[in-house]
Amino acid sequence: MDKKKYKKVAVGGTFDRFHYGHRKLLKKAFEIGEMVIVGVSSDVFGGAKGNIDPCNERMSNLVRFLANDYNNFHISRLDDIYGTTIYEDDFDAIVVSKETEPTAIEINKIRKSKKMKTIDVITIDFVFADDGVPISSTRIRNGEIDIKGHLLSENSI
Repeated sequence: MDKKKYKKVAVGGTFDRFHYGHRKLLKKAFEIGEMVIVGVSSDVFGGAKGNIDPCNERMSNLVRFLANDYNNFHISRLDDIYGTTIYEDDFDAIVVSKETEPTAIEINKIRKSKKMKTIDVITIDFVFADDGVPISSTRIRNGEIDIKGHLLSENSI
């Protein structure tokens, strides 16, 4: 087994309408981390995004997806944007999208103020749909695209 760059890596999200952007985010976390802690937005916290699938369902979907290829992960419920990254000192890195990079920077500010070591922030690029706009769960829910970013309606052109 190849030596990973980091011992413990955080990655989080709502993971609703599990799509190719989510896959890229998770793939990067597993590429670099010996242990990956996956935070999934709770129903209350994630509910601010609109009509999303229940947290337990989203967590189960993730377990099914990840268990095919990995055994070095733990999935936990997120009740805020920080999760355990501001309490547990042993994180080495966090993998984020460009959209959530500001949260990672904020996490490091909080960690520093608590005299914790800062963590490396690994930012991935968006995965774009066929129309050049990033794939998002919202666009999938709205029926514009599928999980691969293929256009589904004339209105989304």
